[in-house]
This record gives sequence, C-alpha cells and structure tokens, in this order.
Amino acid sequence: MQEYLLEFEQVYYTYPGAQESALNGLTLKIPSGKRCALIGQNGCGKTTLFLLANGLYKPDSGIVRWRNEPLSYNRNYLSNLRQKVGLVFQDPEQQLVASTVEEDISYGLCNLGLPEPEIKDRVEQALVEFELTALAERPVHHLSLGQKKRVSIADVMVLHPELLVLDEPTAYLDVKHTRNLIATLKRIHRDGTTLLMATHDLDLVYRWADWVFVMDKGQLMLEGKPQHVFSQRTLLEELELGVPLIYEMLFDGLSTEEEVIIERVRQRILQLFRNFS
Repeated sequence: MQEYLLEFEQVYYTYPGAQESALNGLTLKIPSGKRCALIGQNGCGKTTLFLLANGLYKPDSGIVRWRNEPLSYNRNYLSNLRQKVGLVFQDPEQQLVASTVEEDISYGLCNLGLPEPEIKDRVEQALVEFELTALAERPVHHLSLGQKKRVSIADVMVLHPELLVLDEPTAYLDVKHTRNLIATLKRIHRDGTTLLMATHDLDLVYRWADWVFVMDKGQLMLEGKPQHVFSQRTLLEELELGVPLIYEMLFDGLSTEEEVIIERVRQRILQLFRNFS
C-alpha cells in the first residue's frame, strides 16, 4: 500500500493584497519513495505549495499533513518539520547565508544546537558527498552558479530530510552542470530520500520522474506516471504546456497497438539509461 509523506487537502492561500488566490482548494499527496515532478505555467502555485510544505506559510483554509498528522505552527514543531522537509530555492542566493562553503553547510546544524563533534562529522561527510571538499574554505560569493546550487542542496541534505523539495533546480544551468545535478539527485534518491522537483523541462520530467503532478491556477489538474500524464495531450495543450519532444517523435500518428510497442521499447531504454548513468 502506497504511503504518503505530505498531503494537501482543500488548501487555499492568498497573498496579502492579491486579487486572486495562489492556491484554490488544492488537494495533492506526495507519495513516499518516489521521484516526483511538478509542472505548470508560471503562477500556477508551485512555489506557494513549496512554501506551505515546510510551514514557511500557513494556509488560509484547508489542511496540510505530514505523515497523516496536521501541521502545527509553533516554533518547536516547525523546527523539527524543517529537518524532515528540506526546501531548495530556485535562486541559491536566497539560501546561502555564511561566508564560506563549510560555514554555510554547518549553519543549520549549529541552529539545532547539535554537539560540535557531530556538526563536524556531518559537515565533512557532506563536503565529500557533494564533491565540495576542495571548495570548503572558498567564499560562497566566489562560486559558480552550478557550485552554489550544489552547496544549497548540501545545506539541506546535511539535516537528513525525508523529503527534498526543489524549485526549478536546473534553471540557468548548462548541460554539464545539469547532468551533474541530476546525478546528485539520483544518489540522494537511491539513499532513501523522496524527491519533489518543480521544473519547466518536460524532457527531463519524462526521463527522470516516477510520478508527475500538473497544476494550473492553484489546483491539481492531473497526476500519474509520465506515460499517462503525457498521453493527455489535449489537456496539456489547453494548459499551454505541450508534451516532451521525445514523446512527439515517438507517438505522433501511431495506432494504439503501435503506441503499446513503442512504450515497451521506451521503458526498456529508460531502464538501461538509469542503470548506467
């Protein structure tokens, strides 16, 4: 039976002074153990959902649950929740707060009041894990964008979250740094962390995600495995999202029987890529 880490039930949220709600009765469940992708136009509510996910925002109405329990909004509860639900912003500058890479990674651990030896061990492990050892003493403002994004993920993962939420992590990255980041996410998922990524890169979604959510105007419009979601072409065109290029190349103009065969081939190819990447 599928377990769910985070659940939104009829959640509404409106920013102060805004005319329209950012979330309009959103009901959505994040399945445990999956690589989840969240797609939708700018303004569909993705970032608002993320800020509600670890209690940075509180819904106007509706319920947000973590492991079947409604969120509480007192300081101690939220401090504990934010260790379990890690949030990585699109712009790493919003997250990097210390002078050097090593200090930045240790920042959250210091705030938790952990013993100094444990902080040191966790930071050293994170530096090795995210290939940042050579940059440990480097000022964060001297890093490239790809390096800053790696540090921002390490900042969160050093807290050992169960769910890692990433807002457009590949935005503005070149091909090399995008591949490196996806390899990092693959390792994080393999080690047991559930992932939720917002992205506009439909080709990445198609080859990477286990489960896809489609949002529009603060509501969940569609969800499912990539092959199911991208087969709903009429709806996706209405939402001005389209489908991945590889999907168009493989499935345009095929009969139902041919689509079944192509889908089997696609699944085999993706499995081979995941085994060797």
